[in-house]
Amino acid sequence: MSEPTAYQRSGVDTEAGDQAIELMKADVLATHRGRVPGGVGGFAGLFDAAFLTEFTHPILASATDGVGTKVAIAQALDRHDTIGQDLVAMVIDDIVVVGATPLFLTDYIACGKVVPTRIARIVSGIAKACQEANVALVGGETAEHPGLLGPDEYDVAAAGTGVVEADQMLGPERVTPGDTVIALASSGLHSNGYSLARHIVSERGLDWAEVLSETGRTLGDELLEPTRLYTPVALEIIRQFGPATHAMSHVTGGGIAQNLQRVIPPGLAVSVDRATWRPPAIIRYLAAAGSLDLAAVEDTWNMGVGFFTVVDETVAHQAISLCEAAGIDAWPVGSVSEFSDDATGTWVSGAKGVAGGAVRLVGDYSSSSSS
Repeated sequence: MSEPTAYQRSGVDTEAGDQAIELMKADVLATHRGRVPGGVGGFAGLFDAAFLTEFTHPILASATDGVGTKVAIAQALDRHDTIGQDLVAMVIDDIVVVGATPLFLTDYIACGKVVPTRIARIVSGIAKACQEANVALVGGETAEHPGLLGPDEYDVAAAGTGVVEADQMLGPERVTPGDTVIALASSGLHSNGYSLARHIVSERGLDWAEVLSETGRTLGDELLEPTRLYTPVALEIIRQFGPATHAMSHVTGGGIAQNLQRVIPPGLAVSVDRATWRPPAIIRYLAAAGSLDLAAVEDTWNMGVGFFTVVDETVAHQAISLCEAAGIDAWPVGSVSEFSDDATGTWVSGAKGVAGGAVRLVGDYSSSSSS
């Protein structure tokens, strides 16, 4: 065995990084689909954009995000194969809301120590989610930061780019009174509100291995359930219904009202009817464990809705059927109307730096598991 280099003695092992690249290479290459010159390992990721000449006025859309403190649960349970899908979903589902087709993604993993098999599991999850959404993983970076992060600690981030024809962009300017707001079910907490979830688990001394009676799955399984990918079905809605598709919203940090109001124009409003669905078991379980009313966590968790699409009422039923055919529960939660403050419920407007319309949640959540 050769003597360790000075860099290795300081805590950085470039050979381990090279091994990680070899372990992940096949998964990354599988996402390229003939549009990525140069393969894996270049200084810059390349993407063949010759097809953009087919556009009249192409608009590029970009987004960047991470997974947040959900990685702490993956680390605690030593399970790293689901975080990659979380990362992809958080980025590309932000891109598709403007009507753009996500094209490519780059990732960044910072860790205290490169463990090749662990890094490969993370990147494999990223690559598989990219394949599902037809997005190329064109490059990335794994950085070893000993002294800053512990040997078993890491964080992940990614950036993505998409494209949309200028006159086909979705947004609040297309939304009109009478439009139907359709909710698409989440797969769980997705990748937001994990600081609160972890606080409840810690404060109440909950066990990751505890089995939730309602689902038959462990608490750890429920909390590591990957964020649902909405991009494929969202693009199909746009393709099938064209101009009748007006806006979309990805429900991330801040919950339902804060994110939906971003795509409602000033002067218009949506009352989201809680009675149209029941929050998932994991959300109800955590709220009860934390002695919290469900309304108290609506600005933290998605409450079972991960995505909204706002469509002309004439295509609402068909759009819902399309989602359900794709394996995603969907239902109407309300319609767009002129704003009128009748003092029922609390309106949310102007959140996240957007001077949008007004959104409120009204009524009580359904107690029926079929909702």
